[in-house]
Amino acid sequence: MPVETILSNARVVTANEVFDGSVVLRDGKVFDVQPGVSKVPGAEDMQGSYLLPGLVELHTDNLEKHMSPRPGVDWPSASAVLSHDAQIIAAGITTVFDALSIGDINPRGKRMQQLPQMLAAITQAQSQGNTRAEHRLHLRCEVCHPDVLSVFRDLVEDPLVQLVSVMDHSPGQRQFAKEAKYREYYMGKYHLSVAEMDAFIEEQIANSKQYSDRHRQQIVQECHLRGLSIASHDDATLAHVQESASLGMAIAEFPTTLEAAKASHSLGLSVLMGAPNIVRGGSHSGNIAAAELARLGVLDILSSDYYPASLLQAALQLADLDNDYDLAKAIATVSLNPARAAGLDDRGEIRTGLRADLVQARLHDKQVVVQQVWRQAKRVY
Repeated sequence: MPVETILSNARVVTANEVFDGSVVLRDGKVFDVQPGVSKVPGAEDMQGSYLLPGLVELHTDNLEKHMSPRPGVDWPSASAVLSHDAQIIAAGITTVFDALSIGDINPRGKRMQQLPQMLAAITQAQSQGNTRAEHRLHLRCEVCHPDVLSVFRDLVEDPLVQLVSVMDHSPGQRQFAKEAKYREYYMGKYHLSVAEMDAFIEEQIANSKQYSDRHRQQIVQECHLRGLSIASHDDATLAHVQESASLGMAIAEFPTTLEAAKASHSLGLSVLMGAPNIVRGGSHSGNIAAAELARLGVLDILSSDYYPASLLQAALQLADLDNDYDLAKAIATVSLNPARAAGLDDRGEIRTGLRADLVQARLHDKQVVVQQVWRQAKRVY
């Protein structure tokens, strides 16, 4: 007889509705979804908690914080991955795309040096069955970096790679259209002197002119040949969005203006914004608020970015804001929508035949509390 788990007396959140019901898990998948309380002996009582699809996270730099927990401290990569994984699963995230940045725009950063260790540690932990979430890779390609194309080609054949984004963080581009803002941000964040900042700006502008367009075109072309999902990053103008759409990108990550977000949505790109933007009530960098995009109906996906616990909290808050996102639609921004945008059609909602990736959660004084998590019907938290 197949092993069967019955989760009953839950507030079941499907892709289209919310109802009191029961979900049957069998052979790693959702076997049945029914309204009402199960009468089967041994059914697990969810006590009226929400039963949600496992969250799908497309863009998180969280692993980097575990690799370098303090300035000058390099933590063993195997331990860092497991600590990161524990934090991810505790947030209700059952599928995570760990972002690996190719081309560091921090003049004192270690991202490029950490790439091989991060990749090896993720691959080993997952192959040995030591991770509780399913880990995939998101290659973040800084197209103005001289070495980005060669490093991208070294990494893109890894079977865990499924998402690639193209970025240009040089002064005068995208997020930093105004050089004064670029100077303020980098001098403040990396404690550069005026002379160091002047030299850094000069180098970045020269690199962007020499490499950005060529690298963007080549990376996108190679992604299409491999069937990988592609995301733009920090599009700010209609011209940016039109370029992204013409290159066949599926996702618009963090558009910085209302114009770019609306254009991306209308041209079929899934608009991805930061969950911390919702939780905090706005962008920490002064860009368009995610809540405003939701009010206008052009917000498709939320990402925890730098704070895993923000993902589910933001989705539940989204359903309470002044917009047309009911709970089912809000939860889809952290489950079904990111899964589809990344080409994953076997997860993202509670539906018969799909993977049994599930989260039991409740609200306490408007704070979400994750109680249990299942991945492919196995309890992992």
